[in-house]
Amino acid sequence: MSSHASPPLPLSPAALEPRGQGLSRPECVLATASGDLYTADWRGGVAILAADGSQTLIGGSLPDGRPLRPNGIALERDGAFLLADLGDTEGGVFRLRRDGTVTPVVVDVDGMRLPPTNFVLIDAQLRLWITVSTRRVPRALGYRRDVADGFVVLADERGARIVADGLGYTNEVAIDPDGGYLYVNETFARRTSRFAIRAGGALGPRETFTEYGEGTFPDGLAFDEDGFLWVVSIVSNRVLRVAPDGQSTTWIEDADAAHVAWVEAAYRDGTLGRPHLDRVASERLRNISSIAFGGADRRTAFLGCLLGDALYGFRAPAAGVAPTHWHWPQS
Repeated sequence: MSSHASPPLPLSPAALEPRGQGLSRPECVLATASGDLYTADWRGGVAILAADGSQTLIGGSLPDGRPLRPNGIALERDGAFLLADLGDTEGGVFRLRRDGTVTPVVVDVDGMRLPPTNFVLIDAQLRLWITVSTRRVPRALGYRRDVADGFVVLADERGARIVADGLGYTNEVAIDPDGGYLYVNETFARRTSRFAIRAGGALGPRETFTEYGEGTFPDGLAFDEDGFLWVVSIVSNRVLRVAPDGQSTTWIEDADAAHVAWVEAAYRDGTLGRPHLDRVASERLRNISSIAFGGADRRTAFLGCLLGDALYGFRAPAAGVAPTHWHWPQS
């Protein structure tokens, strides 16, 4: 276990250190051993925040000419990126190479064109775990407690197939350090679920790992080496550290009580929509959606925000678990 003493909690938003500038919707953040950071960018690709302080955008367009709308991103061994495309009516996972070339990777599953696609994860076996939050069009119709039509896709050498369905707005997924469970944030069901990973990538029945109360809508997640799960929440801009027994501690909160109450009322009434998520009342954070551990010791946690134009970092009490791509050469 980590011997680092915890600071007084929650941390002040003023203590967060900015990184990068001029980003557009940095929804998903990746960190690497080189010190470089990568984030999805709605200018149409991936922004690279290099360890030397320089910043580059790699952009491209979909094969049909539509602009890329990357939500979740993953880094491949050869330096290319996988992007979960959050189009208006269609999605899929696409490969973006460093020269701007874009090609499809997974666009259909079980005879269906993928709806707007939320997230993609590459695991230690190089399988892809892909999430779709809702089948509703527009997606805002899925911002409901009684809607559970999100799903998880597994893509491997056998092809792509739905392995979990009926989820309450499926968001990011993470595999625990032992590789035994897939953890899934269900944003508008307000819970983190988990599934036992069985032979061939089949999943066991859904288990509720933890549930959240007023103001918490879980989005991104990542494990640390002490076995705790870090979860970030839109709306309230909370960063939670969840113990193995499901008990959570609020590490950061950057929210306005009146704004949270307005969103809560709409959530209870079944009228939650884009205006509730596209406005923000906070000091620094703008709808946290992603957390990634970086730095030489992986104890700097970087936060990406849906409405942000920069990343923010803070020191964590334990190192994050190294992602699959941590030591892959960058090119």
